[in-house]
Amino acid sequence: MPRHWLCGGTVRAPPWRSQDPNPSSIALGTSQQLPNAMSSPLLADFPELAHLSRDDLQELLYDPVYFQAVFHTLNHVKSLYQAQAELGSANETIAIENNLALEESLYHLRSETQDAFNEARDLEARWKEIEKEQKEVYQRFTPQFLLMRLRHATTAQDDISEARAADFVQASSAEPVPISTNGRDIDDFVREFKELRKVYHKRVMWGERWAAGQVAWRDD
Repeated sequence: MPRHWLCGGTVRAPPWRSQDPNPSSIALGTSQQLPNAMSSPLLADFPELAHLSRDDLQELLYDPVYFQAVFHTLNHVKSLYQAQAELGSANETIAIENNLALEESLYHLRSETQDAFNEARDLEARWKEIEKEQKEVYQRFTPQFLLMRLRHATTAQDDISEARAADFVQASSAEPVPISTNGRDIDDFVREFKELRKVYHKRVMWGERWAAGQVAWRDD
């Protein structure tokens, strides 16, 4: 409930309820001044409140609008706001100066960053090409590819040995000297044919083991 003063039998609003919106022009009551014992600590820090009565100070506790009006008239508060404004202006000036000082280095850094990004993009594209080539190389050493090569090599080895035997028989039948009297040629043929067939049978054996699940291909 608003506080009112009784003056000459007439109820009127306190002086700080004036319609004047300017806080500095508020007329404050002068009755019931604070005793020196109570006001000394407060007035030592805020001498602007020396003219306020006890009722005025109590009203400060209950009326936020009145409190703000009085608060912003204090020299301490004015000085604080002024210092804050000056500090903000100084910080803004320093920030602008620092930004201007760093502008050239920032442009240089941005250029280096762009170059590094372009290089990384080129390396990424190159890596995709290398990865593709690597995959093609590794494809030659997969178990399926190696098994296919083994089977082809087995067939080729069989064809080579059979062709060598056919050549020997054909050459022997065309010679005037009977084959039984040319023992050296026979020994050479047997030795060569034996080696060819040995390689062939080894490949057949490895193919059979693969089919039986007895071959484990190592990744390393």
